[in-house]
Amino acid sequence: MQQIDPRHRELLAKIALFESLTEEDLDNLTMRLEEVVYEEGDIVFRQGDEGSSLFIVEDGAIEIGYGEGKTRVVLAALFNGQYFGELSLFDGSPRSATATALKRSTLIRLDREDLVDFVNKNPAAALRIIAEMGERLRQTNELMSRRVSRDVLEEEEEALTFGQRIADRVAKFGGSWTFISIFAGVMFVWMGINIIRFANFDPYPFILLNLALSTIAAIQAPIIMMSQNRQSTKDKLLAENDYKVNLKAEIEIEALLRGQAELLARLSLLERSAARKTHDAVESRQQPLVESPT
Repeated sequence: MQQIDPRHRELLAKIALFESLTEEDLDNLTMRLEEVVYEEGDIVFRQGDEGSSLFIVEDGAIEIGYGEGKTRVVLAALFNGQYFGELSLFDGSPRSATATALKRSTLIRLDREDLVDFVNKNPAAALRIIAEMGERLRQTNELMSRRVSRDVLEEEEEALTFGQRIADRVAKFGGSWTFISIFAGVMFVWMGINIIRFANFDPYPFILLNLALSTIAAIQAPIIMMSQNRQSTKDKLLAENDYKVNLKAEIEIEALLRGQAELLARLSLLERSAARKTHDAVESRQQPLVESPT
């Protein structure tokens, strides 16, 4: 009889899909696990590859990414005890992302053929797995209905330097009617005082006033440009965040649809199997006994 690795059994028991299995079912499934090692930079599987295995990280780190090149988005980084690729166990669909080893990693692999064989031999365990899948789908639906995208503008505001905050306030004040009213009032008072000669510190043509206006304009222009540059950075952050949110939503919806389809297919399979067993049992009870010849 094959020896059961307690470490592998413990990792398998922590997976939500299998946590409701009995001790005997866990032992039988653990014997089907295979240990594989990937070096740093190795590709566990690529996006679009045929899915056929579930992986559990026994040691190391795995990065899950979507897309390639500049459009590549890192979806998650997985470490000891975490798992990935579970949907392929049931539907065998192409991988929706690429898994890469961030460092030398030891993974535990469960192939689809082994799970199918296990399920065929243990119908009760199959029903428990399907119940867990249904619960996970409900929880995912609830999380998706509540979760909102992160506020990148608030994060950007928290990271501002003192100079950037001053530039934003100056630009905001310089583009308001309050500034225009105060500035116009100061100019009229300045010119009025010197025209009626109440004070003659800057007679017409107001050379000192022109110097003050030129100085204010020279200082204000680069400050406003600093604020405008930051606004363009905000726009880029918003656009990038919208792209990531839309991409994640697309991936999650696709995964939910695949999981739902697999769940319905498994339920239909179990119903047919139960109906067939019931029919066979009824027929066996109704079959007349054949008397032995005397």
